[in-house]
Amino acid sequence: MDKTGAATRVMVRCPFCAKLNRVDASRAKDRPTCGECSRPILLDRPVIVTDQDLDRVIAESDIPVVVDFYADWCGPCKFMAPVFDEAARERTGSILFTKLDTDRNQQMAMKYGIRGIPTLVVFKGGREIERQVGAVPKPALNKILDRATSLA
Repeated sequence: MDKTGAATRVMVRCPFCAKLNRVDASRAKDRPTCGECSRPILLDRPVIVTDQDLDRVIAESDIPVVVDFYADWCGPCKFMAPVFDEAARERTGSILFTKLDTDRNQQMAMKYGIRGIPTLVVFKGGREIERQVGAVPKPALNKILDRATSLA
């Protein structure tokens, strides 16, 4: 639960066994474990999502979900990665940070109209609330994230 008593559940895939898990984001610092393999699910870094689970992660997360649509070969994506990682560490438990490789997951990239990378899309309550195309410096990313957490 957050400070207001609202639920803070998120749906994430275990990076080891690929089982989807419902995790209490407010307890992220306690290092939750996978219900299937008992290995840690770390929410202080971006979580990988795929065509198979992105919609479910967005729909079943009580906190904002920010998706970094990227590709390994993309220069601006490489520039953005450490900024995104740092934001995930700083906002653990209040925003779920995810990454979707657009080369390996073209279905979701098409569904969400990704035409340039990196593209950051913020979802809240299962719907898109903000989009940023192109790499941004940390202050600009923080403004986007602040708006996402302040929207009712």
